[in-house]
Amino acid sequence: MSRDAAREGEAPPAPPPLAVPVLDSHCHLDLVGTDVGEQLAAARAVGVSVVVQVGIDVATSQLSAQVAAEHDGLWAAVAMHPNEAGAGASTPDALVEIERLAGLPQVVAVGETGLDHFRTPPEGRGQQEDSFRAHIDIAKRTGTALVIHDRDAHDDVLRVLHEEGAPERVIFHCFSGDEAMARLCAERGYFLSFAGNVTFKNADDLRAAARVTPRDLLLVETDAPFLTPMPWRGRPNASYLIPVTMRALAALQGADEDELCGAVMANGTRAFALT
Repeated sequence: MSRDAAREGEAPPAPPPLAVPVLDSHCHLDLVGTDVGEQLAAARAVGVSVVVQVGIDVATSQLSAQVAAEHDGLWAAVAMHPNEAGAGASTPDALVEIERLAGLPQVVAVGETGLDHFRTPPEGRGQQEDSFRAHIDIAKRTGTALVIHDRDAHDDVLRVLHEEGAPERVIFHCFSGDEAMARLCAERGYFLSFAGNVTFKNADDLRAAARVTPRDLLLVETDAPFLTPMPWRGRPNASYLIPVTMRALAALQGADEDELCGAVMANGTRAFALT
C-alpha cells in the first residue's frame, strides 16, 4: 500500500481534554513516527484512553499484535489492505497468518479490509474482492469485528457483505458515504466511524451522514497520521487530536459533548468486544 500521503510540518498543539474518555477506533501508530508509548500518553492526557492500532499487511499486522500486547489500552486489528490485495499480496500464506493473528487475545478486529476503486485499477479488483470475502470469513471464524475500508466502492462493498453474510459486528472505517448510505448502514446495524475529514470544507455530504448516524452506532477515529482535522489539515495527525473531531461530531448531532463521548466509548467497547 502506498503511504505517499505522509504528513509534514510541525505537530498540531494538543486540544483541551475531554471530560469523558473516548477511543480512537482506527489509527496507524507505526506511521506516526514517534514512540508508541509517547503517543498513548499524549492521547490519555486529552481523554483518549483506548486506541485501536491497524495493520495493512502481514508485517504491520504482526507489529500491531505485538505492540498491543505490550501496552495497556491498545488493541490491534489485522488484515491485508485492499490495495495490497489488488496488487496480489493477499496470498493463501498471507491469509493463514492473518487468521492466526486474529485469534490472539489482543487482536479485536479483522481489518482494514474491503474495496478501493480509487487506487486499485480494474484489473486488480477481482483479487481485491476475493481477499475481502476471505477476510469476512476470517472475522466470522475468529469472532472478531470486521473493519472495512471503502473508497469509491460503496455499492460493491454492500453487495459483498450481503452475499457473504456480514459478521455480527461491522465497522465502516473512515465512513465516506452520504446520508442515504448512512441510513442504510444503520438499518443493518453497522457501526460508522468518522475521521477528521468530517471537518473539511468540502465534506457537506459526510457531515449530513454524521448528523443522521444513530448515537448507538457512532465511532470516532484519526486514521493517523492521515486526515488531520481542520484547522490543521495536511499536518501530522495522531490520537491526541481525537477531541477536535469528537467536538465536531457533537456539534453536528446537536449533542451534549460529555454524553456523546460516553456513547462513543460504549459503542467502541461493544463494537470491538473489549474486556
